[in-house]
Amino acid sequence: MTGLAGKVALVTGASRGIGRAIAGRLAADGALVAVHYGSNEQAAKETVGAIEAEGGRAFAVPAELGVDGDVDTLVAGLTEGLTEHTGAARFDILVNNAATVSFSPLDALTEDEFDRIFAINTKAPLFLVKRTLPMLRDGGRIITISTLATRTAPPAVGYVMSKGAIDVMSRTLAVELGGRGITVNAVAPGVVLTDVFAALREDPKAQAALAGSAALGRVGRPDDIADAVAILASEEARWITGQVIDVTGGLSLRPRTFG
Repeated sequence: MTGLAGKVALVTGASRGIGRAIAGRLAADGALVAVHYGSNEQAAKETVGAIEAEGGRAFAVPAELGVDGDVDTLVAGLTEGLTEHTGAARFDILVNNAATVSFSPLDALTEDEFDRIFAINTKAPLFLVKRTLPMLRDGGRIITISTLATRTAPPAVGYVMSKGAIDVMSRTLAVELGGRGITVNAVAPGVVLTDVFAALREDPKAQAALAGSAALGRVGRPDDIADAVAILASEEARWITGQVIDVTGGLSLRPRTFG
């Protein structure tokens, strides 16, 4: 596919998992992809290499999120890479994928952990949007990865709150940026077979039990999420904005059995 030919995308947290799948899919659709990573340079190089091996174009951008100056560092690297590859510091698609996951219930959650979760999952995406708006072309796309957990309320209050804020951010910015034709949406995965759920990959019984809770009868894969992001990044999604798209295979739709 070449539906994104001539477009430029930034995908944060793109060295592994869902982020890598998104970067690969957008590149396959024709976009030049800036592959952001926090600390795993080797994994980012592998992502770029995999994209190039398939005939796509990509470059890596390092920046640790959740620390002072994180957005400044990321934007500086992005500007340098865009200028080198395109001659101009402009792009079309921003995918806020980078996040930290915490399964701490309230009694185990510390203030430091809470602050770090919000710094990475909520503050960084918001201020990355703010800083890159002058670089984002009119008619652009902003897509942020949320989670099903904002609707199912698992005992991980800090993490769920940080993602709930992302849902609100997407709706609010959709209105604020609509005058420029920029769409702003969130994608909410359920359980996906990535490093976050590494133990699940080695436990067929647990996978089967979880699959039984999904309407489509299996556990999610990174490409399931990447395909949804690609749809929202496309021209065909120009009239979709301010939405949180459920991409879970119908997880938790099945009714409970009583009796």
